[in-house]
Amino acid sequence: MSSLWEDWWIHTPPVTRAYVTLSSTVTILCALDVLSPMKLYYSWEGVKRLQLWRIFTNFFYFGPFGMDFLFHMFFLYRYCKLLELNTFRGRSADFVFMLLIGGILLIMLSFFTPTIKFLGPSLMFMMVYVWARRNEHQLLNFLGLFNFRAPYLPWIFLGFSCMLGTSPVTDILGVVAGHCYYYFEDVYPQLYGGSRVWKTPALLYWVFGEWNNHPLQETQAAAWRMEREWNNNNNNDLMILGGEENGVGWLYWTIVVIDGERKKKVAAIFHFRALMNA
Repeated sequence: MSSLWEDWWIHTPPVTRAYVTLSSTVTILCALDVLSPMKLYYSWEGVKRLQLWRIFTNFFYFGPFGMDFLFHMFFLYRYCKLLELNTFRGRSADFVFMLLIGGILLIMLSFFTPTIKFLGPSLMFMMVYVWARRNEHQLLNFLGLFNFRAPYLPWIFLGFSCMLGTSPVTDILGVVAGHCYYYFEDVYPQLYGGSRVWKTPALLYWVFGEWNNHPLQETQAAAWRMEREWNNNNNNDLMILGGEENGVGWLYWTIVVIDGERKKKVAAIFHFRALMNA
C-alpha cells in the first residue's frame, strides 16, 4: 500500500497532485466534522465580511463521500493530469494561471447562478472542455457503445448528467469558462492580428522556476540574434532601423555601419505591463 502511494505521488505532476490531494483532504475533514462545508462555500456576502478564504476553498470541496465524489475525483485527476503532462508539459506556471483564470471566470458567472455554492466541479469541467478542444482529432469511446472525437466529450458528459437527473448548470458554467479561455488563448490571437489576452504573470514563472519560459527571455534572445547578424555584416553605409513584436512589447533596434566603423544601438523598450505580465 505504501509503495502504491509513493508511486502515485512520484509519477503524478505537481499541480495535479496538489489539487487532488487538497480536494481529498478537505472532503475527509468535512466527513470527520473537523471542517464544515458551511464555512467553505462561496458567498459574496461572506467575502464582503472579509471571509476571503471562501474565494479559494469552494474549489476544493466536491461533496460528501459517494459515487458523485468518486466520479468527480476520477475525472479531475484524469484531465488535470492529461493537460499538465501534454498541453502544459514543462509549463506549470501557465497551467496554474489557466486554473486561476478559470476560477475568476466561474466566480463572475456565479453571480448569475446564486444556487451554485461550490465551483470545483465546474472548474473540473472546464479542464475537460479545454483538453477536448486541444485534442480535437483524438478518438474516444463511450461505455463501449459508440466512438466519437474529443470535442464532443463535454456535451456527452452533459447529456449523461441530464440522464442521471443531475442539474446541468454546474457543467454549463465549466463549458462557458472553458470556451472563454480557449477562444482568447487559441483562437483570437490568430484573428486579425490579435494578441494573447491571457498572459502569465512573471511572478508565477519565478515561483515554479520556469523563468526561461517568460517571453522577456525571448526578447533578450532576439537582441542577441540581431547582434550576431550585425556582427556578420561587412557592408558599409548600412543603416537598419526597425523592430519586432514578441508578445511582451516592441524590441526597437538600430544598427549603423559608417566607413567600416560599426556603431550599433540595440534597445529594448517594453510596455509597463511587460514587467509583470508575460
